Amino acid sequence: MCARRFLIAIFMLTLLVVASAFAIFQWGGQMLVRQATPKGHFEAKAAGDGPDYGRLDSWIARPGIGEDPSRWLPDGLTATDAARPAATFFIHPTTYLERDRWNGPLDDRQSQDRAALFVRSQASAFNGLSDIWAPKYRQAAFGAFLLNSDDANRALDLAYSDVSRAFDAFLKVQPAGKPLILAAHSQGSLLLLRLLEDHKEALNGRVVAAYLAGWPVGIQSDLPATGMQPCIRPEQAGCVLSWQSFAEPANSSLVTGAWIGTLGLTGAKRTRDDMLCVNPVSGTLDGRSLPRDNPATLIPSTDLASATFASGQVGARCEKGILLIDGAIPAMGPYVLPGNNYHVYDYALFWGAVRRDAERRLAAWRG
Repeated sequence: MCARRFLIAIFMLTLLVVASAFAIFQWGGQMLVRQATPKGHFEAKAAGDGPDYGRLDSWIARPGIGEDPSRWLPDGLTATDAARPAATFFIHPTTYLERDRWNGPLDDRQSQDRAALFVRSQASAFNGLSDIWAPKYRQAAFGAFLLNSDDANRALDLAYSDVSRAFDAFLKVQPAGKPLILAAHSQGSLLLLRLLEDHKEALNGRVVAAYLAGWPVGIQSDLPATGMQPCIRPEQAGCVLSWQSFAEPANSSLVTGAWIGTLGLTGAKRTRDDMLCVNPVSGTLDGRSLPRDNPATLIPSTDLASATFASGQVGARCEKGILLIDGAIPAMGPYVLPGNNYHVYDYALFWGAVRRDAERRLAAWRG
């Protein structure tokens, strides 16, 4: 699967999201809900049977797969034969955009191709130091995130049931004492947060870091239930990073409006002051970094045939729970969301920084 498909798929994937977000600003949430809510009521059988995680074909990436998208590298970087001492479990974002059911079936070719392409562009940040395991799962449809309803909650529960079983299969084959990296984006981060709570005993002492990009996390309302701390400094292991990327002037109300006031994993109400932001460049809680500090931003070529990286382009600072970017921000693509929301590019903007951050935290974990 070529890099061209990866770039084009990102653009195509965001078309619906952009149109929906614009509708909120122009005509209000009711129109968006009508356009994106899946038809009918939740039926588990509509998503088909769940994956058998003992089979290679139930995984997008894992050791033993011939064409593993997680092994991709941008132009200018080459793979090495260096040992990969860690294992990464990665949960991809939403790629099922249809309204015909509440959960995407595993035999939907378009959504599965998109999922593989996101594994290529996001999980690849960890391929220098770890084997990567990325499961297929019956993801909740895009519209499930717009409603707090029984149908929506059951759709997310079904998605989580697959991810949880995949994680059990992943843990079962990892040697005792092997360091683990956990990473996700968007819907994947929502599910990973729940996974951290439910598997905290099995994870005790084994986690290098957990990267929950593109989804809000509560420092007090969520993290205590997981037994993990926020990443305060770059040489800290066993902690959680979360960031949501915006350029200025930023309007984060689409995110904060849906999150503030909801109940976190601890049962406490989430507040704006509680929103976790760890700068992936500095590796610090509520951190600030200059463009020169950012080792690599992934950017598409003019003909969309490949992705290259540029150093020293994008700086960032945490402010009121979101990550504000600045500097010579390259043209990432035409589908930045309203409010200057760079959600789709949470990993691409800081791909090299995430790679470096994982290396630092692995060294801290081993030390």
